[in-house]
Amino acid sequence: MSDPGTNRWTHPEVILVATDLSDIDRLMPFAVEQAANTGARLILFHVVAASKAMALDAVGMPYYDPGGALEFAAKTLETWCAKARSQKINCNAVVREGNAAQQVLSAARQFQVDRIFLGTRSRGKISKLLLGSVAEQVLRSVNLPVMTVGPEAHLTADIGNPERVVLHATTLREASRPGAALACQIASTLDAKLVLLHVLPPMDEMERKGLPTGLDSAAMQELLTLADETRSCCSAPVESYVVHGNPSIEILSEAADRRVCLIILCATQRTPLENLTRDRTIYKVLAHARCPVLTLREPEGTANEDLVARMAMHL
Repeated sequence: MSDPGTNRWTHPEVILVATDLSDIDRLMPFAVEQAANTGARLILFHVVAASKAMALDAVGMPYYDPGGALEFAAKTLETWCAKARSQKINCNAVVREGNAAQQVLSAARQFQVDRIFLGTRSRGKISKLLLGSVAEQVLRSVNLPVMTVGPEAHLTADIGNPERVVLHATTLREASRPGAALACQIASTLDAKLVLLHVLPPMDEMERKGLPTGLDSAAMQELLTLADETRSCCSAPVESYVVHGNPSIEILSEAADRRVCLIILCATQRTPLENLTRDRTIYKVLAHARCPVLTLREPEGTANEDLVARMAMHL
């Protein structure tokens, strides 16, 4: 029997949609689709900061108006909840005051959520990649799957691909096995094919070192083994593929060419941002992916090693 905790990662019962209201029209189509596929309850969550509750009186003097800000947010979320309920999805709206990241983390614990939806931003005018401070703090802090939806994301129906494809970019470390198994279970839930992708260093760099490249590389053989192991523990078809180049560019390129409906990135040991942003890979993927990106964080510490083993055996 599968572990109840990890099973809820693949079949979430509660999904928290954390929105600043400017991104809710982008988040909701994906959240509704996943809720419809899994039967999950949606909680639409917004935090009103003090700076956003400022208003002007008759003579133009600013004053704090939390009541007005809270009421506006509640009405906005309730409108979207009504749309979700019209599709037979259980949906509730929650609005709070305070620090956005802290309130999101608190709500995740209070409602025992299984997945978090967040919006992300794209590049700034000075080419700085902007993940958004709230999204960054949440990614650093939770041991839950986090679904980020960037400004270029589109639903599967909008990108014109009749076949649903999930792309899992793997580092081929030992901890990649439970991550691939979990990705395969998610692909099964979505009735999609899973593509395991590993990005090798540039070909000329490997050739200078006398290393076999492409299909002849050691990474390709390891990836084939990983695909066989993954295929044996879930019903989704699994394809393995290696490419040479820059990780973020190749991940985005493969995702665009295959018109994938979901990209899955797994972090090991460190937090996702610490582990994957040495070359800003995750920032670039989150900012420019044309589909949602699901970030999975491996449990840390000796106490969680049994959980990792159970994920490999049961998923």
